Parts: sequence; structure tokens; C-alpha cells
Amino acid sequence: MKSLLQKLKEPTDMTVGDPLKQIIIFMIPMLIGNIAQQLYNTVDSIIVGKFVGDNALAAVGSAGPIINLLLVLFIGISVGAGIMVSQYFGSKDRENLSGAIECCILLTAIVSIGLMIITPFVIRPMLNLLNTPESIIDWCYSYLLILFMGISGMAYYNILGGILRGLGDSISPLIYLLVSTILNILLDLLFVAVFDMGVAGVALATIIAQIVSAILSFIKLSKMHDVFDFSLRHLKWNKKHVATTIRLGLPSGLTQMILSFAMIIVQSLTNSYGEAFIAANVIVMRVDGFAMMPNFSFGTAMTTFAGQNVGAKQYDRVKKGAKEGTLFALATAIIITVLILIFGRNLMSIFTDTPELVDLSMRMMTILAVGYVAMAVTQCLSGIMRGAGDTMTPMWISLITTVIIRVPVAYSLAFFTRTPELPNGRCESVFISLLLSWIIGALLTIFFYKRGKWQNKAIETHAKKDDLSA
Repeated sequence: MKSLLQKLKEPTDMTVGDPLKQIIIFMIPMLIGNIAQQLYNTVDSIIVGKFVGDNALAAVGSAGPIINLLLVLFIGISVGAGIMVSQYFGSKDRENLSGAIECCILLTAIVSIGLMIITPFVIRPMLNLLNTPESIIDWCYSYLLILFMGISGMAYYNILGGILRGLGDSISPLIYLLVSTILNILLDLLFVAVFDMGVAGVALATIIAQIVSAILSFIKLSKMHDVFDFSLRHLKWNKKHVATTIRLGLPSGLTQMILSFAMIIVQSLTNSYGEAFIAANVIVMRVDGFAMMPNFSFGTAMTTFAGQNVGAKQYDRVKKGAKEGTLFALATAIIITVLILIFGRNLMSIFTDTPELVDLSMRMMTILAVGYVAMAVTQCLSGIMRGAGDTMTPMWISLITTVIIRVPVAYSLAFFTRTPELPNGRCESVFISLLLSWIIGALLTIFFYKRGKWQNKAIETHAKKDDLSA
């Protein structure tokens, strides 16, 4: 068993073997890891909802759009790192692989320090802009402040985990994440249920657990001398790798930033419906997080698969993997949709004992459910395009579907459904607009994937001719 686990933790060459089998084998531990990571926010929500109350649940959920907005730079670094690492690994370019990893570690340190300095001054104004109810704004502020004071742990786990996955190792990040998830749950219970620290205790538990996972990832990378050269004492600032990271990661970072602004605008609409709907929105998004995990996992697996095979110039193999992987993801999404429609109410009741809140949450979840099928297509084909180095096309698709479609549709539906009893319109507007944006996004992604321009976006490597024929 030990030798098998050790073998699974070694970097995986996805340029050989059956494409679908390679994708699934790589995706499964990553899916488990993504589910475990989703448990961070979910356990936070369950514990505060059960031990503190529905308003505390709303407070933790209202912090989400601000967290996403302030993490955009890390998302950019992570995406750029993953693409560089997978393509350099696929082309057997050890020198550039080592330089890319060093670059990401330095960039993450700089961004982490910057966020720790500025966030104490911007959090409360942002909460005020969101029309956060007075009953929960102090809880939101303390939750966010503690999270961002420990941001380096969260940042380094996600970025180093992305590097390991780019090398084809999805097992190690999973193991480290499971360790930190268990630690997070235990600390949540200790700080909230025993020490009565409320939402502040939840935030403190999260950052401690993520720091542990980041340290474990550092240790793993420091031992991979057979794949690349790595030493904290010899980190170098390489302008070429910084520029490549920015070129590849900036579109995703900008996308996330604009999407986060759009989500803040939608959150303002959500907040206008009161604490009950805010709490229902939190519950739906927590269940949605789990439902979306297979789609995200397939997307990330496709990015690594495409990156390695594009680095090795095997484009026919990329297309074969894209077709088979997307069909498998679609089948998975259909099963999840059916399960949500059957067992959704039971899932909602985990978060709250309030029957009205369970009913409201299930009503919103029913609207979203079919959208997971559309998102399976979007995530898989976008993953292929990103892995090939085309990060601009998925960026534009995301911007169009969110900024041009979702936000105007949400506010238009709310406006045209206003009545004396519902002065802000129907709350379903928030979720109908999201479903519509998912469906249109899938159609646009299929169109641009079939155009095939993503095949001309690979980065330069120093691969040897013999390596490329592998």
C-alpha cells in the first residue's frame, strides 16, 4: 500500500496512455480535494448556523463576494503557474520549469504582504457599499479581517497545490487538504461551540488549517529534485517568467475581478431582500459549491491534460481527450442534477432548523439545478483552451455572460416583477439570471472551441526533439 501511494504521488505524464483514463485518474483525487476544500466554507456555515444563528450564517455568506474580489491576483498567479508548469513539464524543459515555480513563490509573497496591508482599510467601506444589514455587518467585518490577516496560508496552499497538479500530482494536494480540513472542523467546533468565539472563531480556524496545508505543500516541493531545481535560499526573480505568468494569468485575474464586481452588484440586490433571503442564498451557494465540484475538477484536469500535450505538440490527442472528457462530465452532471432535485430539501435542512428557510432555499436550488449540465461543457472546453495557452477566450465569455447578461437580467427581472407586496421585485430574479448566463456561456464556449484558434497559443519551450516525440 505504501509503495502504491508513493507511486500515485509522483508526477504523472499525461502525454501517454488512454486520454480519458488519464483524465479520470487525475481528476478523481482532485475532485475529492475540491469537495474537502468546499467543506471549509460549508462547515463554517453549518456551525455558525447551528450554534450562533441564521444571522451569523448570513454574515459568513455575505463576505463571499469581497473575498473573491480581493483574491483576484492570486487567481491570476495560480492560473499562469499551472499553465506554465504543465507545458514545461510536458516538454521536459527542466530549466524553465524550475524558474516558473520560483517566480510564482516570489509573486505570491509580494501579493500576500500587499493584501495584509490594504484590507483593514477597505473591508468596511465595501460592506457598506453592499448595503450589508446593520445586524450582521460587524460579524462580516471581523470574519473578513481575520481571514486576510492570514491570507498567505490560503494563497500558498492554492498556488502550490496548482503547481503540484500541473506536474501531474493530484494526490499530494488531496492528502494535505484532507489533513487541513479535519483540522479546520475540529478547530471550528473548539472556537465556536466551546470558546463561543462566533464568526471570528470560524475565520481563525480556517487560516490556521490552511497554513498547515501550505507548509506541507512546501515540504513536498522541496523534495522533488528529480523533476526540477527548488530551494528557498536560491529563489530568483526572472523577468521572462514574471511576464509569462502575467500574460497567461492576467486574463483570468481580470475576469475574476470583473466577475467579483458583478457579484457585488448582484449581492446588493440579494441584500435588499433581507436577512432571510441572504441566509437562503448562502445555503444554496454552499450546496451549489458541492454540485459544481465535478465540473471544476474536470476543467482543471483538462487544463493539465491539454497543457502537457500541447507542450509535447500532440494536438490530436488533446482533441480526443476533450471530446471523451466532456461527454463523461456531462453524464456526471446529469446524475448530480437528478440527485439535487430528489434530495435537495434534506441538504438544505443541514444548515438550518427554520422550515421557511429550507423551503425558500429549495425553491431557489430548483431553478439552478439544470444549469450544472451546461457548466460541464463550459468548464471542460474552457479548461482545454486555457491549458493550450488561450486564456483570453474564456475570459471574454465569462465577462459577456456575467456583466452583459446576468447583472442586467437580474435587475430587469426584479424591476418588472415589482408589486406593492414585493417593492424590490421577486427574489427568483437572482437565480434565473444566473441560470441564463450559464446556458449562454456553454453555447459560446462550444462555438469558440470549434473555431480552433486555441491551438496557436502555446508558450515557447526548450524541449528536445526526442522529448517531443514521446
